Amino acid sequence: MLRYIEPHAHMVSRTTDDYEKLALAGCAAVCEPAFWAGFDRSSAQGFYDYFRQITEYEPRRAARFGIRHYCWLCINPKEAEDPGLARDVIALIPEFLQRNNVLGIGEIGLNKNSRNELRILEEHIQLAVEHDQLILVHTPHLEDKMKGTRLILDALKNHSSIDPGRVIIDHVEEHTIRMVMDEGFWAGMTLYPESKCSPHRAIDMLEVHGCERIWMNSACDWGVSDPLAVPRTMLEMRRRGYDDGWIRKVTLENPARFMGQSPRFKLDGLD
Repeated sequence: MLRYIEPHAHMVSRTTDDYEKLALAGCAAVCEPAFWAGFDRSSAQGFYDYFRQITEYEPRRAARFGIRHYCWLCINPKEAEDPGLARDVIALIPEFLQRNNVLGIGEIGLNKNSRNELRILEEHIQLAVEHDQLILVHTPHLEDKMKGTRLILDALKNHSSIDPGRVIIDHVEEHTIRMVMDEGFWAGMTLYPESKCSPHRAIDMLEVHGCERIWMNSACDWGVSDPLAVPRTMLEMRRRGYDDGWIRKVTLENPARFMGQSPRFKLDGLD
């Protein structure tokens, strides 16, 4: 059984049984970007408690099954339409940045490509610059993805101090992956049953674009989603003739290389 990393999973929305399934499938670490709670929160205090949940409680729940838990902090773009609330939440983040499992700022980005979302995206980017943090970016869904990805790339490039190698832009698809990688950013492929990529499409993209600066994740959350999407895709890669070394690079070594830019990320047995 090959070990792998699940680099984008919203475990607060999953049962403890899902941690056990991840462990049985060979998951060595899971990374949880800050996300929507299944409903819009009404105050910054709700986010404060959420940040405590993903920095204190979830690491203990994962550790019961031998899985390391890491997280990212932000107000997700789904809740960024109210700039006042968003700024109150952003003001809370520095207090949590020194927690042992925090890797950076994310998942920031755009949802409906609105002016307020873009303004809050830029303020998150500035926060990451000021605190020298890695960045994980959410790109919008379906028909808004191309426009949103362009807006995100422009916002990132407006900050001359941003190192593209320290930013991963997630949920890329066939029409956006090249524009992300050509700018030197990392790309995340999301294996989600109702949108984003299927295992077959993800492997096709790897065959076209190679396996450098790219990872795969499930983004399992409150919706119809599969926490075992990555190991299922690993099985499909085997069926298509890929050897263990190639599979390991995409599903373990690449995410470890990106997240290893944070001194907090540690994983045994990567040499």
